Amino acid sequence: MKIAIIGAGHAGMAAAWDLRKAGHTVTIYESADFVGGLASGFKEPGWDWSVEKFYHHWFASDKDMLGLIEELGLSDKVIFPRPYTVMYYKGKFYPLDSILKAIMFPGLGWGIDKIRFGLVGLFLRLTANWKELEKFTVDEWMRKWTGNKVYELMWEPLVMGKFGEKYYKRVNMAWMWARLHARTTRLGTFEGGFQAFADQFAEKLRTAGVEIKLSNPVTHIQRNDETASLELTTANGLETVDKVLVTLSPGAFANVVPSIPKAYLDGLLNLKSMGAVVLTLSLKHQLSREGYYWYNIPKSAGFPFLAVVEHTNYVSPDHFAGEHILYIGDYLEPEHEYFQLTKEDLLEKFLPSLKKFNPDFEPGWVNKSWLYRTAYGQPVPFVNHSKNIPAIETPVEGLYFASMSQVYPWDRGTNFAVEIGRRAARIMTKDI
Repeated sequence: MKIAIIGAGHAGMAAAWDLRKAGHTVTIYESADFVGGLASGFKEPGWDWSVEKFYHHWFASDKDMLGLIEELGLSDKVIFPRPYTVMYYKGKFYPLDSILKAIMFPGLGWGIDKIRFGLVGLFLRLTANWKELEKFTVDEWMRKWTGNKVYELMWEPLVMGKFGEKYYKRVNMAWMWARLHARTTRLGTFEGGFQAFADQFAEKLRTAGVEIKLSNPVTHIQRNDETASLELTTANGLETVDKVLVTLSPGAFANVVPSIPKAYLDGLLNLKSMGAVVLTLSLKHQLSREGYYWYNIPKSAGFPFLAVVEHTNYVSPDHFAGEHILYIGDYLEPEHEYFQLTKEDLLEKFLPSLKKFNPDFEPGWVNKSWLYRTAYGQPVPFVNHSKNIPAIETPVEGLYFASMSQVYPWDRGTNFAVEIGRRAARIMTKDI
């Protein structure tokens, strides 16, 4: 079979790996001049490692990603540092990255609230019945079982931060279950950064015979029933293949395949997602005096962003010529003003708040800054969302679709990109 894959992110590359191993001729088309998709990175002169454009890490429970890495013979390059995550409460940040730290968190007191918090967390870690949970919103389920105080203090800020005022009360409980069920406090990365992994994965694919065409977008896909093939309009002209896997966002997929049947198209276009805005800074000095890595910040605290992540409190600044790398990020609706503001505008908005993390901070600490934005950063799952998930096998014969909108109930991330890419490969070859 001659197979085309649209998108050189982790889903597309994972699918290509399995399809090539099965003996098929595989070509990946990528509009960018690099591989890695939303988990790609950038590198400055003098840096040994790349920095991700949108902060990423792996969990120790990410069996699909770690299993693939083992197949590739790259496991010795995976590292699991132990960073510190903190939560904002009454003007201070408190560690909240272990059961003991959660028990000690002062906001919960020492009464029934702490007991309910612990029991609900234990239940969600142990139960596998997420389909029952998707019938309820996070808001109604958590209020019922943890109580209003615990929910509003611990969980509501997380959901509101991810999905905004518009959607947070509509997000279903299966999404929260997925976040608590399998995640670990240990966070992993790859020596050299995620871009180093993507580049080495791409080289393994090329060695295996997969062709990767960078800077080569596919703008149109249509079925030719006379030849029982699919025709791709690419940057280099028309290509004909037996099967196609598209790993783009639902909106991009709809644009590339305008002839998709209406029922499937409507399902795609009805899917909602939040965008992501990430401003990355190189600093002369460490921001967190305590060495904290991840700051969770409730919207109600009045900060102009959702999270601060000091990357070099996770991996050494020695990898970045001694510079300290800081992410400032937020999930926002694509219509939000942050998607139109310049980098300089966002720096003006964000930098004054960094004094709340370290009173000594001054704008002069900033060596350089980078801004990355995507309108497709976080799918929004409503009640009974499983019935809204588009099938991988589309109504167009030979055409398949795999995106992070279909990894539900799991949250987006490279682990589940790998899982759905490999699942798509199995579906594509089921009749061969």
